[in-house]
Amino acid sequence: MNDTAARTTGHDRPPHTAHTFRRRLGAVLAVLLSAVAPLFVMNPGAEADSTAGGDVHVAQTLGDRELTVILRRVTGVPGPLHVDVITHAGTAAGRLTLGVIPTGVSASASAASVSGTTVDTAVITLSGRPGTFSAVLDVTRPGPWELSLSDEQRTATIPFVVPKQTTSPAETAAYVGFGGAGALVLVTVLVAVRVRRVWWTLVPAGGLVACLTVAVTGALLSSRLPLPPSQGGQVDATIDGVGDPYAYVGQQTGDYSRPPATLLLWSSTDRAGEVAELRLTLSDAPTGLPADDVVVHDGALLHLLVIGPSGQLRHLHPVRTGAGVFEVPLSLPEEGHYAVSAEFARRGGGVQQLRSATGIDAVPGSGAAARATSGDAPPQAGTGTRTVAGVDVRLTASSLVAGKAAVLTARVGETATLQPWLGMLGHLIVVGPVSPTAAAGTATQGAQVWAHSHSMGAVPDGTHDVSGMEGMSHMEGMEAHSSSPSPSPDMDMDSSASFPSSSSDMHSMSGLTSVNGDSTADETVAAYGPDISFVYTFAATGYYRVWIQAERDNTILTVPYLLHVTGTSEKTP
Repeated sequence: MNDTAARTTGHDRPPHTAHTFRRRLGAVLAVLLSAVAPLFVMNPGAEADSTAGGDVHVAQTLGDRELTVILRRVTGVPGPLHVDVITHAGTAAGRLTLGVIPTGVSASASAASVSGTTVDTAVITLSGRPGTFSAVLDVTRPGPWELSLSDEQRTATIPFVVPKQTTSPAETAAYVGFGGAGALVLVTVLVAVRVRRVWWTLVPAGGLVACLTVAVTGALLSSRLPLPPSQGGQVDATIDGVGDPYAYVGQQTGDYSRPPATLLLWSSTDRAGEVAELRLTLSDAPTGLPADDVVVHDGALLHLLVIGPSGQLRHLHPVRTGAGVFEVPLSLPEEGHYAVSAEFARRGGGVQQLRSATGIDAVPGSGAAARATSGDAPPQAGTGTRTVAGVDVRLTASSLVAGKAAVLTARVGETATLQPWLGMLGHLIVVGPVSPTAAAGTATQGAQVWAHSHSMGAVPDGTHDVSGMEGMSHMEGMEAHSSSPSPSPDMDMDSSASFPSSSSDMHSMSGLTSVNGDSTADETVAAYGPDISFVYTFAATGYYRVWIQAERDNTILTVPYLLHVTGTSEKTP
C-alpha cells in the first residue's frame, strides 16, 4: 500500500530538473528584456558625420562691394540651401545672380555626369542700405558643390561641401547587435517553452549573448573611435568620399605635408587715379600646377593686404574665378608704391602668408590724388585716440619693448555694439620695423615682419573651443599669423603666437566660438566690445605701422597707428 502510494506520487510529480531550469530561464530572460529594452531607444553613439559643420562664412570683394556670403548648414538632400548676403555701409544697390553647381568625380558615371551644370539659380536685389539679403537654392545630392555669385561684371565661385549623415561601423554594429538580440530574445523564449530538451535552448541563448556583446562593444566604441577624415577639410572631397567617408583608405592631408604655394601678381593698369584689375594666381611650388585646394580660412578664401604710399591699408577678399585664380579691383588714388601680401590656407598645407616680390608701382595719372591723404598716416608715433567714420577709437598698450609681450587694448566707441567680422571681433595688422618718414608702401615692401593677429580665442572652423574657460591663464587660446623675410623672394613665412589678455575677455568672446558643430555668430549680431585686446610680442626695436580693424554699425573700421618699440634699456617716448 505504501509502496503503491509512493510510486503513484513519484509518477505524477514533474521532473524537478526541467521545471527548475524553465523557471530560472524565465527569470533570466525577464532580466535580459528589462536590460535590453532601454538600449533600443538609446542612441548608441554620436552621429559620425565629420563633414556636417556649421554655417560657412566667406568674405568677397565683388567689384566695389565688400560682401559676406553665408551658406547655411544643409540638413538633408535633396533640400534647400539658404544663402545670406550681408552688405556693409557704402555698398551700392544692384542685382546679384546666384547659382549652385555640383562638382567632383565619382566611380559612377551617372553620378559624375551632372557635374559642372547649374542646378538652380536665384536673384538677390541689393538696396543702398546695409543689411542681410537672402535667397534659397535647391541642392540635389551630397558631395562637393560651387556657389556662383555674379554682379554681371565678374562671377565669383565659392566651393563648399554638402554633407551626408553617415553611420560609423561601430554604430552599425551596435544597431545590428541590438536588433539581433531583440529577435533572439523571442526565439529563446519560444524554444524554452516549446522544446522539452533543455540543451536546445542554449543555441539561441548563446546567439543572444553574442549579439549583446557585439552591440555593447559597438555602443562603447562609437563615441571613442576617431571620426573619418573630413571631406573638403582633411582630404579632397569627392562624390563617393562624401557618400561614404569611412571607405576612404588613402593618405590624409591633415599632417600638413603639402608644399607652399607661389603667388604671381598681375595688374592691368598701374596709373594713379585709376582702378587696377588685379589678378592673382596661386600655383603649387614644386609642380607649377594651379593650387586649387584653397579652403575657407578666417572667413575668406583669400585675404589680400595692400598698403599704399600714404599708409592706407586695404583688407580685400578677391573672388575665385578659376582654378587657383583670384581677381579683385584695386583703386590706386595716388602715385607711388603699393606693397601687397596674401594670406590663405591650403588643404593639408596650413596657413600661408605670401608677400608679392614686386608689389604695384603706380605712375602719375590724370586722376591722381595728393601724396598724403587725410587720415591715411598717423601724425605721430604713439598710442591714443583716433577718429574713423565718426567713431572714437582709443588704443592703450601695457608696454612697447622688444621681446616682451605687449597687451594692446582698443576701445571702439563706448557701447557693446561691435559685430563679428571674418569670424573675429578684431584684427591687428603689424608691419615693421619701418622708417617713420619714408613712404609707407616702399617702407613696408621690405619690412622684416608682416603679422596678422586676432583678438578671438578660436579659429573659425571650430577646432578650438573656449567656452567655459573662465579662470584660464591669459596666455592661452590666441591665434596669429606672421611672415618675415626668407631667402625666397616670393614668399615670407614664419609664425608667432599671441593670446587674449584676461579670462574675462575670453568669456566675452566665447559666444563667437563654434561648439559641437554649431554655427558661430555672424555680422547680424552686435553685442560685443567695446574693448578689444590683443597680445603681441614685437621682435625687434624700431617703428611699426599698426592697423586695428573692427566692425560697428555695419561699417568696417580701419584705425592706423605708428608705434615706437624700444629696447629694454630705452624708454618709450
